[in-house]
Amino acid sequence: KLLDDTDVTLFQGHATIVDAHTVAVGEQRITARHILIATGGRPMRPDVPGGELGIVSDDFFHLPALPQNAIVVGGGYIAVELASILNGLGSKVTLVHRSAQLLRGMDADLGVFLAKEMEKKGITVRLDMQIASITAQGGTNDEKKRVTLKNGETIDADCILFATGRQPNVEGMGLDEAGVQRDERGAVVVDADFRTSVPSIYAVGDVIDRVALTPVALAEGMVVASALFGDGKRAVSYDNIPTAVFSHPNVGTVGLSEDEARRRHGTLRIYKSEFRALKSTISGSSERVLMKLVVDEASDRVLGVHLVGPDAGEIVQGFAVALNSGATKAQFDATIGVHPTLAEEFVTMRTPV
Repeated sequence: KLLDDTDVTLFQGHATIVDAHTVAVGEQRITARHILIATGGRPMRPDVPGGELGIVSDDFFHLPALPQNAIVVGGGYIAVELASILNGLGSKVTLVHRSAQLLRGMDADLGVFLAKEMEKKGITVRLDMQIASITAQGGTNDEKKRVTLKNGETIDADCILFATGRQPNVEGMGLDEAGVQRDERGAVVVDADFRTSVPSIYAVGDVIDRVALTPVALAEGMVVASALFGDGKRAVSYDNIPTAVFSHPNVGTVGLSEDEARRRHGTLRIYKSEFRALKSTISGSSERVLMKLVVDEASDRVLGVHLVGPDAGEIVQGFAVALNSGATKAQFDATIGVHPTLAEEFVTMRTPV
């Protein structure tokens, strides 16, 4: 509807870039002063014997029925979210991840805490573990699959779901032939203005492999639109981008992890709180919440806000504004909390760990 309302002409089909100003869609040739590549990413399938017996995240939405037993392979956003969904719907879920912690790249405490909470909900979490092979137990994809781990252990399941990363979606687009430079992962290389090695061709979003988040891609697209058709004053900052993981429980984070903050700023103050939320206490749920602040000792500026708990995405959005405004721990402390909420804990933590 947005496209229709703005008189955008839509061509249904696979597009190939012919040259700096021409795109082919089937037998049609479309010419333009500028071309924008925004083809996103696609799931990666690990190279293991029997890997074709598993599905990727795109296939998840086309499952004919809920699997009774599922193995989810991976430890990032998509893996923990889909494992949580399957578990919540009633599947018996095993999450297998090759690393020692979930959500690698975020603050280390988040992944450790999330794994414990997911296990409380009945998900079996196997860390530091890799798949050696997959075999069909009846000779067809419809039969149960047997997963053999690198340690020799076997697990049977109805569904093996690979969530082991994504890669730029660039196959069959004619980029190399058109002279559009790509890096070793296949991502389109762009400059600060999102212009490729061909000056009339731009690229944004997951296809440039910077920050794989929808709002970031939208912001990048607005920069290009402003440069080509506006005043050119828009810019994208990749600092303090808030993000949420919709696992059970949710994860929310903005700013620097503790490790990254130490590398950049040296001496820190860390504030951390772990507790049962009021609604969990009343309902008898064992679910706990983790909240953490990373503060620069020298300036008192809050460098990172991290949490695992209900509505984490809603909470972290507001604190992202505070971080982008340069808020200090003293300003957090001077703010009166909304009681009884989880978010108030961020303005009441007084004693560093």
